[in-house]
Amino acid sequence: MAQQRKRNPNGAGTITKRKDGRYQCAVYVLQPDGTRARKFAYGKTWAECDAKRRDLLAKVDSGVPVPTRSAKLAEWLPYWLENVIKPNRKPTTYSKYAMHVRLYLVPMIGSKRLEALGPRDVRAFLAALSRKTTPATAKEAHRVLRTALTAACREDLITRNVASLVEAPKVKSRETSPWTLDETLTFLEEARRDPLYAAFVLAIAMGLRRGEVLGLRWTDVDLDDRVIRISNQVQRIDGKLYQSTTKTGKARPVPLPLICVAALRWHRFREAAAASKRKTELERTGLVFTTRTGRPIEPRNLNRSFARLTTSAGLRAIRLHDARHGCATLLTAAGVPPRVLMEILGHSQISMTMDVYTHVAQDSQREAISHMDRLLKRRADRG
Repeated sequence: MAQQRKRNPNGAGTITKRKDGRYQCAVYVLQPDGTRARKFAYGKTWAECDAKRRDLLAKVDSGVPVPTRSAKLAEWLPYWLENVIKPNRKPTTYSKYAMHVRLYLVPMIGSKRLEALGPRDVRAFLAALSRKTTPATAKEAHRVLRTALTAACREDLITRNVASLVEAPKVKSRETSPWTLDETLTFLEEARRDPLYAAFVLAIAMGLRRGEVLGLRWTDVDLDDRVIRISNQVQRIDGKLYQSTTKTGKARPVPLPLICVAALRWHRFREAAAASKRKTELERTGLVFTTRTGRPIEPRNLNRSFARLTTSAGLRAIRLHDARHGCATLLTAAGVPPRVLMEILGHSQISMTMDVYTHVAQDSQREAISHMDRLLKRRADRG
């Protein structure tokens, strides 16, 4: 542990203890305009503050400019997006963060300087955004701001993340009402002759996400051993279709039920017949579901086909994503443990699975309690 000194040599900066118990160091550093000015840094202990002092001195010796004035949020956020998020996160994450920065954070709170930003400013921003849009949008913007300020803390631009001190807006969970088993079977019967029948079977019977269905490759399909490997997805971001890893970033092998095996075999047979008619060879290394020209399917077109088949089957309208929830509901009702369900659906956290599991378990509990009504009624009738 470094020994605390009363006095540092000339030009080496100073360390003092503040009234709030923290330590503060001051070092003359080079500014971007070529001048010199005092730069302050803080630490919970003398040793921590001394380490920051040494780091500033190292930059001085290397001739690296260190701005002393806090940047505005509108200046920091674009830098953070391009240099922190873009190189390290998925394009979907970058696009979503950039949208919140462009539409909400910069226009509504971007004039605030990093060091001057306080919990009250963040709280007022979230309240205004909730009124302007929805609490769900405000909650997401809060997460983006908190992540950006965490990065600013790591670069010693601020000493605390004020966004983490403010509670995110409360959001009511969206009530979903997936199809019953009879409705599901009616839809599959209607979709049997559709070119994307196998895609809908995978979404309904296995709970695959839309991007995972469209990103499935033949190299990830083993019909003999009845297993597929979920490792790829197709999505449209900023007007372009692209392929990337799954939402969790991890590949997951999932056993195939017989209905999926049959649907995929039929789909492959139809593909081979179409290729033969075109007098071309069937591409085995590409995507399972493609357009007639072999390109990835537009995700929204899968939704449109789903809605069209739903209407023609005379069923109540639900989202394609609700079929994923319906799969979880049916598997839970069948007694599948939450951990196994989590692996099948590809949830990153067990809490996400438990939200579904608890909802279905409550229905099972009501059914179990109804047995008690019948038992007690029988006893009362005997009396």
